[in-house]
Amino acid sequence: MAEYKGIHGTKIQNYTSDPTNPIIGQVWYNETSQTMKVQSATTVGAWATSANLNTRRYGLGGAGTSNDSGIVFGGFPNGPTGATESYNGSAWTEVNDLNHGRGYIPGLGTITAALTTGGNSATIATDTQTESYNGTSWTEVNDLNTGRYNGTGAGTQTSGLYIGGYIPPAVTGVVESWNGTSWTETTDLNTARSGGGGAGVDNTSALIGGGGTPPSTGATEEWNGSSWTEVNDLNTARKNQGGVGIVTSALIFGGQTNGAPSRVGNTETWNGTSWTEDADLSLARVSLSSSGTATVALAAGGYDGAFPFENSTEEWTGAGAPQTKTITSS
Repeated sequence: MAEYKGIHGTKIQNYTSDPTNPIIGQVWYNETSQTMKVQSATTVGAWATSANLNTRRYGLGGAGTSNDSGIVFGGFPNGPTGATESYNGSAWTEVNDLNHGRGYIPGLGTITAALTTGGNSATIATDTQTESYNGTSWTEVNDLNTGRYNGTGAGTQTSGLYIGGYIPPAVTGVVESWNGTSWTETTDLNTARSGGGGAGVDNTSALIGGGGTPPSTGATEEWNGSSWTEVNDLNTARKNQGGVGIVTSALIFGGQTNGAPSRVGNTETWNGTSWTEDADLSLARVSLSSSGTATVALAAGGYDGAFPFENSTEEWTGAGAPQTKTITSS
């Protein structure tokens, strides 16, 4: 049976402040600002510059599910660091460090339940250590089976994948699955690579796009829990880019191409079948952090070709993301 709001729309209500979770199409009156407002959907994706990191770095990991809440950790400001910072939508705050400083690490999960593994540290070129974050501190948990760095992460703190990476002197296609307790080696990628962009909801459903073989590639593969299938390539082949989302809705941004300029801000969206070019990052960069979803993502740090390394942050709002607009008379 059709609901009233589906036939007539929602009633206009008065609020002293905007409602917390308005639905698309909802209209209300804000008594404080004396304005009529509506919740609509974003029609065109765009990046917006926000607050800088406290520590400039590249090769850092990131975790989170929105563009106004996330964490970054590790990376290289000079040597490897364990520095962790939390973002609240307007500023970055230093929180408890990783136990083991390192860079070229993935980030899985959320701001209160994150995971990272592998990496490159001052003493170990191909790290195996895994650490879990509970919103306050990092705890060492079970190691990877195959140490490597610059691999791709996908999934959550309790169900994820670590895909490919680099084991000097070559890239690898090794994939390991995380069940919340331990890592298990599973089916290799069809195309071995490092520095790909990853997306995925858990260890049974994931996507990797691009990476270095070592030349930058646009090859994209989809994981169904048991095997990898080659699907449509990125429009711009690249490596060391950011990647977020799920297998039916993903976002890849930044990275390094085979041509000039080598560092790009190109952003592409994935609809489950193919990649479409979208609005570029404001700053072209590589080895940056990435977190969020295909409609609300966060990019921070990285290397733009100049020293010192980057500390800038950009927030992505993609097509379809909710937005509040003030209704004005014409």
